[in-house]
Amino acid sequence: MTSPFTPKELEFMQSQRLGRLATVTPDGRPQNAPVGFRYNAELGTIDIGGGNMSRSKKFRNIQQNPYVAFVIDDMLLPRKPRGVEIRGKAQGLDQGGKVIFGEDYNRDQAIIRITPEQIIGWGIDTDPYQPNNRKVG
Repeated sequence: MTSPFTPKELEFMQSQRLGRLATVTPDGRPQNAPVGFRYNAELGTIDIGGGNMSRSKKFRNIQQNPYVAFVIDDMLLPRKPRGVEIRGKAQGLDQGGKVIFGEDYNRDQAIIRITPEQIIGWGIDTDPYQPNNRKVG
C-alpha cells in the first residue's frame, strides 16, 4: 500500500508518542482527548489504543458519528510549530491493543482505527505557516 503521508510526515509521526483525538458527542458537541497511537503501514491508517478503550467516551462517540480529527504536533525552538492533522473516518475494533502497546499489554484490546481522508501538515514539508493540505481518500 502507498502511504497517504509524505516520508517526512511519517518520520515526524514516528518520533511522537501522543496525539489528540477529536470526536463528536451524540448531542453534537466536540470532545478532545490525548491518546497513544501508531501508524499502521500495512493499511495506511492511524491506530489508537489505551486502557479501557472500549468503555471510553471517544469509542462510544465514533459509534454515533465516525468523523474525527487527529492532531500530532510539537514546537521546535525558536517558535517553529510543526504537526499533522488527519481528518477521516474512524471505526472501533475489539482487538489490536497488543499491536500498539506490545505483547505484555494485558488491558482492553479495543482500538480506534482512522482512515485518512484529508491530511494537513505544517512545518514538516513546508514552512510552519504554509500548510500542506490535501485530500487523500
